[in-house]
Amino acid sequence: MAEPLAWQIATVRAIRAETPTVSSFTLELPAWRPHRAGQHYDVRLTAGDGYQAQRSYSIASPPSREGEVDLTIERIADGEVSPYFHDVVEVGDRVEVRGPIGGYFVWEPGLGGPLLLIAGGSGVVPLMAILRERAANGARPSTALLYSSRTFDEVIYREELDALAKRDRELHLLHTLTREQPAGWTGYTRRIDRPMLSDAVGAAGKQPLVYICGPTLLVEAAANGLVELGVPASQVRTERFGPTS
Repeated sequence: MAEPLAWQIATVRAIRAETPTVSSFTLELPAWRPHRAGQHYDVRLTAGDGYQAQRSYSIASPPSREGEVDLTIERIADGEVSPYFHDVVEVGDRVEVRGPIGGYFVWEPGLGGPLLLIAGGSGVVPLMAILRERAANGARPSTALLYSSRTFDEVIYREELDALAKRDRELHLLHTLTREQPAGWTGYTRRIDRPMLSDAVGAAGKQPLVYICGPTLLVEAAANGLVELGVPASQVRTERFGPTS
């Protein structure tokens, strides 16, 4: 078994489109090791001239799946790594990765709940690993997911989330679409605010364990709003990226 931060060559076994700009890549790992929901892998690309580009991507698959991981990657137009995955990588290709990495923004069934998960855009990826592991485990604490997306078509894992909630009365989905909503939309239509957070806390349960992932401004606003609502700061874990969603 590889050391925790040793690089290894993974093989792409499947590619699945999640939205027009987001896809999930299943990577088979020769030195697979168990991960915890919320951890990530580093991906490194090396050009012919030796130039290297490296990015970190959250693991979307549950720890209960062995031998492989899913990395869900959003295409960033001016990025160095994500366009390669979306425009070049095919099933059977090999990529260099290392992980799993991270010990703070993690959840495992032993931590219990209730759980409040808050996501903006692709920040839902590590939270999906939590939801998938929760579904695979016998104990299912009361859980609410508050998920902010720009449009309906940009809701990552939309059909799977609906299916999970349909099977589990202890899982509550709260969606907000900030830019455009389809006809008949019954969810929220604004950025995450204090009344929305209050609804999410009520859906999750008293004094929830909170995981927030997304753009910096969203994460800060949600974390501060929850503390103002009486959620202890020690119960809130955050992970952030970039200035915008």
